Amino acid sequence: MNVEETFIKDLVILTPAVFEDSRGYFFEAYNQARFEQNGITYQFIQDNQSFSKRGVIRGLHLQDKPFAQAKLVRVLQGEILDVAVDLRKNSPTYGQHFSVVLSAENKKQLMVPHGFAHGFSVLSETASVLYKVDQVYHKESERGIRYDDPTLGIDWKLSSEEILVSDKDLVLPNFENCNSQF
Repeated sequence: MNVEETFIKDLVILTPAVFEDSRGYFFEAYNQARFEQNGITYQFIQDNQSFSKRGVIRGLHLQDKPFAQAKLVRVLQGEILDVAVDLRKNSPTYGQHFSVVLSAENKKQLMVPHGFAHGFSVLSETASVLYKVDQVYHKESERGIRYDDPTLGIDWKLSSEEILVSDKDLVLPNFENCNSQF
């Protein structure tokens, strides 16, 4: 497994060692001992999966303390632009975002720690996304930021005509009003 640090502390891209032959391929998507050797010590308790069509933007979502969720995100089918926004007020990268293309083809994963808002856009015709979390869903702790917040200026790699966002995500506050506890 290759661990690639990003310019935002604690936000890392993981690329597994893939073993291919005439039958196909094999890789370890998650190995707790290997993750711990690389300083990733979350105890994942649940897997979540979504299926979306091109143009869908899901996010930006988070849960506040004590129900904050770390997420290990990967794509089973298709391609997404995965985005994480640093909400840790004491971080030198507070308010900055990082994005990476995750796909079934590149097999990369993004490790999103506590203190980040997370979202993704679907770049392929369809995409199936799987992510592990280290905390259960807790409705009262749920927060979010509008996907098109001008302060963040995220380029979702989609034209405005093809963007599909849930009604729930359309009423999320802007970055300055998200009131996260980090």
